[in-house]
Amino acid sequence: MTKAPIRVAVTGAAGQIGYALLPRIASGAMFGPDQPVILQLLELPIDKVMQALKGVAMELEDCAFPLLRGIVCSSDTKVAFKDANWCLLVGSKPRGPGMERNDLIRENGPIFVGQGQAIAEVGAKDVRVAVVGNPCNTNALIAMHSAKGVPKERFTAMTRLDQNRAMSQLATKAGVHSTDVTHATIWGNHSATQVPDYVNTKIQGKPANAVIKDEAWLKGEFFKTVQQRGAAIIAARGSSSAFSAASALVDHVHDLHFATPAGEWRSVCVVSDGSYGVPAGLISSFPVTSDGKGGWKIVQGLPLDPFVKEKIAATVKELEGERAVVADLLK
Repeated sequence: MTKAPIRVAVTGAAGQIGYALLPRIASGAMFGPDQPVILQLLELPIDKVMQALKGVAMELEDCAFPLLRGIVCSSDTKVAFKDANWCLLVGSKPRGPGMERNDLIRENGPIFVGQGQAIAEVGAKDVRVAVVGNPCNTNALIAMHSAKGVPKERFTAMTRLDQNRAMSQLATKAGVHSTDVTHATIWGNHSATQVPDYVNTKIQGKPANAVIKDEAWLKGEFFKTVQQRGAAIIAARGSSSAFSAASALVDHVHDLHFATPAGEWRSVCVVSDGSYGVPAGLISSFPVTSDGKGGWKIVQGLPLDPFVKEKIAATVKELEGERAVVADLLK
């Protein structure tokens, strides 16, 4: 029997990430080669932007994807999120000239309040949410608090791009393929304070720091490269990560939709239960396993060396500071 289509809402759908993301969803990369999808695309109520979205929809039609069973284009959240099983919140206001991170948080806050409310009102009963628009941890926190009645564990934010970056850097340094890097672990905020863990990440089954014995590189260049890769890409190409972010979002949702392979885990920003000293209620990146049925768990009992512990404390402090900035939106 043909499976019922999964309804996937995507915000900022005519943007660079959306343009790279939508064909991947429609081709089966996210939910598998036998899972039909309906794409519900949201954009700003601006004529030029909606015209661009129309062009994106035309291209999707021209691909004749066997799994694509429908396309909805709208500037209304209640239309785009109607009965959606997954809401991928890609769009957010970018940082402008001279804008501080806290200014960006305040600017984006009301957007994610409205989206959270709409998801709660019209989303499917099993709706799940992945936030990409930055600052994604705190935007996810705002949406989660605004979506009254939707279980908090349904909200996630993305550090899979950071995980993929860490895997690539470690593989290159070790002279192996990225597939030889497993259990890649990112802690904390998707920001320049994120913590790429070189102790629990493995290379060919061994701790990364047992394979790469260059401690100065691990604590220095490796950390800096992963933390600041986004800025480096902007400097190189004049705009932010697009297809790598889209590919990571495909990985992120795929990781949560399907069961995690035995003995493995993935890095996902989820609501903390107090694990590893991260205050309960914060949206923070942890090593996470999925049961493939909508549930996930934070992997427990991983060792943390003093350097990684110190860095986790710093990223948690940043997350707490961001939460304080938007405290009035979390009531």
